[in-house]
Amino acid sequence: MRRSTWPRCSELSGGAFGCLFPLPAGEGDPFIGDVLNATMARMAGTLYIVATPIGNLEDISQRALRILREVDLIACEDTRHTSKLLHHFGIETKTISYHEHNERERAEELCSILASGKSVALVSDAGTPLISDPGFRLVNSAIEKGISVVPIPGAAAVVTALAASGLPTDQFYFAGFLPARANARRTKLEELAAIPATLVFYEAPHRISATLRDAMNLLGDREAVVARELTKLHEEFTRGRLSELAEAFSKSENVRGEIVLMISGESANPESTTAPATSLSKQLAARVDELMRAGDDSKGALKQAARELGLKRDEAYRLMEAQKKRRST
Repeated sequence: MRRSTWPRCSELSGGAFGCLFPLPAGEGDPFIGDVLNATMARMAGTLYIVATPIGNLEDISQRALRILREVDLIACEDTRHTSKLLHHFGIETKTISYHEHNERERAEELCSILASGKSVALVSDAGTPLISDPGFRLVNSAIEKGISVVPIPGAAAVVTALAASGLPTDQFYFAGFLPARANARRTKLEELAAIPATLVFYEAPHRISATLRDAMNLLGDREAVVARELTKLHEEFTRGRLSELAEAFSKSENVRGEIVLMISGESANPESTTAPATSLSKQLAARVDELMRAGDDSKGALKQAARELGLKRDEAYRLMEAQKKRRST
């Protein structure tokens, strides 16, 4: 037999009436749980998702500055980095770290702070939080607990770069950072090859040359743009076909700054290779057959064909194996 105690209703501030209902032992009453959640939500603070500049400090909004001053706590990807922004604008709000290595534990801690009635602002090092940055666990947990989540819009590198790229913007696919490892990166590019929308990626300076080369081999020689150092003094947009960009960045030394890579979608490139992974395998296989008919052995033919197509030997071998599997099915 379940026991349930129904307390008296008490008058709350503002003339409203409410009751706090403890859940009975055993199976919880959904109605009572809903009342508890609603009551907690009224008592809780607000989680603000605050966008900050991606380079130029003039890009921060007046609303963002007001929120950062008014909240009880600012959760930062890097407190040292954010402290420079806060110091510049004379903001003295307390900060706490929130990054990918402590996200699970810190999300619960911040939700407890929010539930106590305090307000928290979440910021990343630059741009809009959660866009290839930590924050999902916190936002998701806050929503589940009935805590109000309010976005404070501002800069985002993906949109800033795309707007000035010159590529189609009616639809785009943002894939964040491509995998750092070559094989995983190529696999991901193969998965995206048939998407008709403009493809947008974030990429590290030391990997941009290899990524451009892989994209050319797997997506075809599409129109593309590399945006670098957005909103900063040395902002740069480099436009051209993937083959041209791959060559240009292979010769560039000490490429610096955060990079946004944009590649036109499959439907925007009727003359390019639209099924590049398969096509490249066929090109390689055809050239190997041709060289073997001319007298080369299989190993020598593969090496020569790979050189002509700009492929590494292990990559050429992988493509040949994939082509053999397609023929056998």
